[in-house]
Amino acid sequence: MRYDAVEDRHLTAPHDPDVGQRMARLRALGISSRPDQEFDEFAAKLAHITDSPYAMVNFVGDREQYFAGLYTPSGSKTGAALEAAQASVHAGPGRQMALDHGFCPHVVVRRKALVLDDVCDYPRFAGNPVVDKLGIRAYLGAPLIDRTGIALGTVCVVDTEPHAFGRHGLDTIKAMAADLMTLFREREEQRDSGAAHRFP
Repeated sequence: MRYDAVEDRHLTAPHDPDVGQRMARLRALGISSRPDQEFDEFAAKLAHITDSPYAMVNFVGDREQYFAGLYTPSGSKTGAALEAAQASVHAGPGRQMALDHGFCPHVVVRRKALVLDDVCDYPRFAGNPVVDKLGIRAYLGAPLIDRTGIALGTVCVVDTEPHAFGRHGLDTIKAMAADLMTLFREREEQRDSGAAHRFP
């Protein structure tokens, strides 16, 4: 595992001092709790590159996480079970997740990538509800750091089996996070340019 000095103790839902700034920035960027086709396509690309069955573009709010980009293996019994379990717990189509579920809130608060080749090897993470409820066994994620310095969310992949992501996986997820932030900048520039044309 590579996490840049993970603490010995593990809080299920980490204290998040930047949540107010993050929510304001997400609103300014026009990101809300709805699917985004570009993010879905990005998640599919991420799953393919990392050879992972699930991938997400995840934004962490004040009450829940929201997968604006989501890739799951179509027609997979395991994938259907994962989505059904998540939907039953969180009353959504596999897009919402509580803040105490999963590892992305830790990545956002710590602002560092996280590689868990086998979650069960690390007691501080093995007790997370997604391990038992959703069968998650491996996780790879990196923070999305905005140009303002705010961590907006993550790009991540998960697997229901141990997955040897290793150093290559760490480098890949960091590069993919940087690529997505380029898309954010392009969207923001296009929006600002459009506003300038409407209001000369």
